[in-house]
Amino acid sequence: MSAATYPTVTGRRQQQSKRRRAARLTTLRLVREGSFPAPSDGFDAALGRVPIRSPRDVFAYMAPFAEREVGESFWILTLDSQHRLSTPGPTVITRGILNASLVHPREVFCAAIVASAAALVLCHNHPSGDPTPSADDRLVTEQLVAAGRLLDIPVHDHVIVGAGRYVSFAEAGLL
Repeated sequence: MSAATYPTVTGRRQQQSKRRRAARLTTLRLVREGSFPAPSDGFDAALGRVPIRSPRDVFAYMAPFAEREVGESFWILTLDSQHRLSTPGPTVITRGILNASLVHPREVFCAAIVASAAALVLCHNHPSGDPTPSADDRLVTEQLVAAGRLLDIPVHDHVIVGAGRYVSFAEAGLL
């Protein structure tokens, strides 16, 4: 047999090297979050969309989302004219750092308009566990309420979720 039919030692090493490189690429794995059993999407087959009637309803719905966040996150719940969720879940506006999150009316109301919202409930978490509103929380809420008046999309509440507790701006008379 001729030498051309058998790979040379150098040729074998090159083939093994190529296989090793290919194997490295095929074993690349992306790190992702573990499974998260999301709460019901606000849809009850018998009743249709479930209405959000109180800050306690907002807290019960949003607590599982807030608990899994490491940093501060800001969501909106878009409501239809019957105060039912108009989207299958909360809309994340921004995810921030450990103790801050940038929120601008442009992003909030862009998402609300796309969702055809009749009203909004604002919600964010405090990873520290203390849901007491900061001065920045109050300022942002005032800006968003004013923008909502201008666009005729009322902001019904702003709920801050902490560790097993919440503060509602509507209940506290801060809206």
